[in-house]
Amino acid sequence: MDKIIYLDNAATTRPYKEVLSSMQQYHDYNFYNPSSVYSQSIKIKNDITLAREYFAKSLNASSKDEIIFTCSGTEANNWAIKGIAEKYKFKGNHIITSAIEHHSVLNTMYYLAGKGYEVTFLQVDKYGCINIQELKNKIKKNTILVSVMYANNEIGTIEPIDTIGSICHDNGILFHTDAVQAYGHINIDVQKSNIDLLSVSGHKFHGPKGIGFMYKKKAISIDKIFHGGEQEYGLRPGTENVAGIMGMYTAAKNIFSTLSQRQQYETKLRDYFIDRILSEIPYTHVNGDRNMRLSNNINVSFNFVEGESLLLLLNKHGICASTGSACASGGLDPSHVLLAIGLRHEVAHGTLRFTIDENITKEEIDFTVEILKSSVAHLRDMSPLYEDFINNNNVM
Repeated sequence: MDKIIYLDNAATTRPYKEVLSSMQQYHDYNFYNPSSVYSQSIKIKNDITLAREYFAKSLNASSKDEIIFTCSGTEANNWAIKGIAEKYKFKGNHIITSAIEHHSVLNTMYYLAGKGYEVTFLQVDKYGCINIQELKNKIKKNTILVSVMYANNEIGTIEPIDTIGSICHDNGILFHTDAVQAYGHINIDVQKSNIDLLSVSGHKFHGPKGIGFMYKKKAISIDKIFHGGEQEYGLRPGTENVAGIMGMYTAAKNIFSTLSQRQQYETKLRDYFIDRILSEIPYTHVNGDRNMRLSNNINVSFNFVEGESLLLLLNKHGICASTGSACASGGLDPSHVLLAIGLRHEVAHGTLRFTIDENITKEEIDFTVEILKSSVAHLRDMSPLYEDFINNNNVM
């Protein structure tokens, strides 16, 4: 295996060199605790403030005070949902979400349902998009929160966030969105979209692991999920992960400085990849919306093929991809997202997700397609289902 072709950027991304360099200085000589009072610590606190201001500006938030650093997108999702549920339970106990959310949202909803909250799961169409009319119909007098992800982590579909936010705003309901896959890939305007809470994870846009943030509109109160000191405006205690914050800040500056160019490049390469697969490998189809889609996402079902087996064959050639969310890796059940969009179990099991970045080349995509073609053919040759399909004149 001479070279790695990394096509799993939705799982995690490689940190930029500038990110690692910026982090190193906060481990080496800018290691001070930002809560201390001497000048070295004050400088560190000012650096964190600079990063906070940048993140607020990147979302068109009204204030730096609306950015609260967390250890991950999962923490931000848990905190946003549980914190609002507890703080606003005097107003009601009904929460609305979608059936294709990340597990950090879904499992939080199941937890709250076990505590007596009423949770409604909106269904999605075959492209993974919620039905706006269903959302309107499900709103009740006791609805306190809607949580719908900005863009799906498996099939890449971008939800109608502006419309959802407007509906929530008009009904006096708080709106949270998991933007872990969207931030750094899409321009997000929390004011325009009426977003009250939003979750971000640094390692999804070439920043470090173990750091993220939650945007929380300043006028909104939220319960703590940790108790301790007065860091993060007294809402999230614990000494700040300074190196992580500054690494994430460096990554965000880099990625937003080239956002338009990256979107154009990735979209062109994404569509080329999809078109080659669909035209050259029979009995395949793409999942998710072809237009309202993240620029780096390719999710394809290969009929009569087991996804895990296909991944192993790709891996022999140095190609890294996935069968779905990394958080569900190792599970035997097919993706809940793929089942929600109507795929049969056996088709869902034969689905792979490829997620590119600006460093992937056309030559690497061409190589991947060739390996896919031979690997799919090899696996189908061993499939009794495929043999029956061919013998029955392609009748499924």
